[in-house]
Amino acid sequence: MKLQHIKHIFFDLDHTLWDFDRNSALTFKKIFDLHGVAIDHDEFINQYAPINLSYWKLYRDEKIDKENLRYKRLKDTFDAVGVEVSTELINTLSEDYITHLSTFNHLFEGTVELLEDLSKRYQLHIITNGFDEAQQKKMDGAKISNYFKTITNAELAGVKKPNPIIFNYALDLAKAKPEESMMIGDNYEADILGALDVGLDVILFNYHKVNPKEGIKKVDTLADLKRYL
Repeated sequence: MKLQHIKHIFFDLDHTLWDFDRNSALTFKKIFDLHGVAIDHDEFINQYAPINLSYWKLYRDEKIDKENLRYKRLKDTFDAVGVEVSTELINTLSEDYITHLSTFNHLFEGTVELLEDLSKRYQLHIITNGFDEAQQKKMDGAKISNYFKTITNAELAGVKKPNPIIFNYALDLAKAKPEESMMIGDNYEADILGALDVGLDVILFNYHKVNPKEGIKKVDTLADLKRYL
């Protein structure tokens, strides 16, 4: 069923348009090779993925700052795979990870085609909890910045999704009303429940295969959004 009332679409970036897991894995391979870190790359990535998500939840909940997130997610992963690494090297890898992450620009299948189509009929925007210095580079590198009228990140807004302040900040920046706006994202708590709390319509990009409460629209691929938009 097409949604006729929508004029503004707010997208999350990582895990929704920008293929974070693929780009992150390639970044780790690059920086491990650069610094001669001898490690089973696949084992590291398998351990890192859930550890990183748990630290991002702490970050969203204001229980950890950016510097500790960047350090501890690596330290815990090295500990999990039984590889001893100095504090100095972890700090260097943490910095290099952010530097090199935006040099890989894989998007989910159909992203550009979707944005090209939607941008003709809607005003498109980004709301992301990602770091200011990294998110713009990701979008520029993937050549999708031009599709978005506004970009809101947590450092600009001063709070992170699901805090209603960041959604209201983004709405004000876009000059959009909640009742004519939609949020599309992968994180059920941050993107979907957060947006619902301020009156936006929502579609869950179900990358993490969760079971949302009844009535919440969800899609498994970006192409499936055509059912609604």
